[in-house]
Amino acid sequence: MKIGFDAKRAFLNEAGLGNYSRNTLNALQKYFPKNQYILFTPEIRTDLFKEYVLFDIISPDSPLKRMLRSMWRSFSLARQLEKNELDLFHGLSNELPAGIHQSKVPSVVTIHDLIFLRFPQFYKPVDRRIYLEKVKYACRAATKIIAISRQTRDDLVNFLKVDPSRIEVIYQGISERFFMHRDKEEVDEVLARYNLPPNFILTVGTVEPRKNQLGVLRTLLRHDLDIPYVIVGKPTIYSTKITEYCLTNKLENRVFQLSEVPDSDLPALYQQARCMVYVSHYEGFGLPIVEAMASGCPVITSSVSCLPEIGADAALYCQPDDEEKLARLLSDILSDDNLYNDLVDRGKKHAQQFHPEVRVESLMSLYQKITQK
Repeated sequence: MKIGFDAKRAFLNEAGLGNYSRNTLNALQKYFPKNQYILFTPEIRTDLFKEYVLFDIISPDSPLKRMLRSMWRSFSLARQLEKNELDLFHGLSNELPAGIHQSKVPSVVTIHDLIFLRFPQFYKPVDRRIYLEKVKYACRAATKIIAISRQTRDDLVNFLKVDPSRIEVIYQGISERFFMHRDKEEVDEVLARYNLPPNFILTVGTVEPRKNQLGVLRTLLRHDLDIPYVIVGKPTIYSTKITEYCLTNKLENRVFQLSEVPDSDLPALYQQARCMVYVSHYEGFGLPIVEAMASGCPVITSSVSCLPEIGADAALYCQPDDEEKLARLLSDILSDDNLYNDLVDRGKKHAQQFHPEVRVESLMSLYQKITQK
């Protein structure tokens, strides 16, 4: 098959949609190498997506188109797809190019979440409008819609009235690096690089109110839990609030905010952490909890949105704002080695279903169904 992809996020987004795009493309290339994969991107950044050399790349081919990159991606791409005689086009990040419904190329779009509708207060009105129009068009135009969780499928049905028969739930896969054990020397090197103590709890993900890192900090302080807390994520305005809270409450020596952590260092951090705390208010998937499990790190996460679906019986749960229960769960994991070991074992077994080979087999099966019609 000759399959095209909207690969902008693979080249330009460090986390989230970028990880999904890179993990998906790399796994397809590795496990189904006989297909031809063509990546359409308005810009190429090789630092994030070093494997791009394995793919055919199409990007704006004139100075004017390069100046108008976003317009090229949104409005010129549909014509390029037919010109390249694709069997299928996959929009990896919530959108499809305008006009694709008029082309002869069947299409798939992955919808990650509708958080901008569930939590509009976190988004500017103009951004919400743009996101809504893009998702609505993609859902109308796509031959098939991929939801990355049952929660996202239900949101598409309830918010946008999408016909459930047009939606396929295919979970995200994680990078194979999280299934590979790091030896003590490598872990110690990573800890030394960031000046981290040997014992800590960890949160990985965007630093923002929805992710609730401040809620974890308040729990540690109010319940006198003496354990260092490592927060991995790009700095934001919310990061400043975390810093201010730490200074006000004399926590600056116990809280480590790391902003420039390459994906290659994450497995060692997960592996060393006593547990990963991910008490987000809402997620479309929650990739870090699966990465942690695969790395042998116990998980405490929220009992809301898709997180119980993704974590199943391999994690511990509390409501995002239930600091009393979060404190009890943290205390249990910190003090009970039997519980810790049980969660490590269950997490590793559960994470196997998110191995990239398993996930892209489901994806390829869908591609074949669509193209053989």
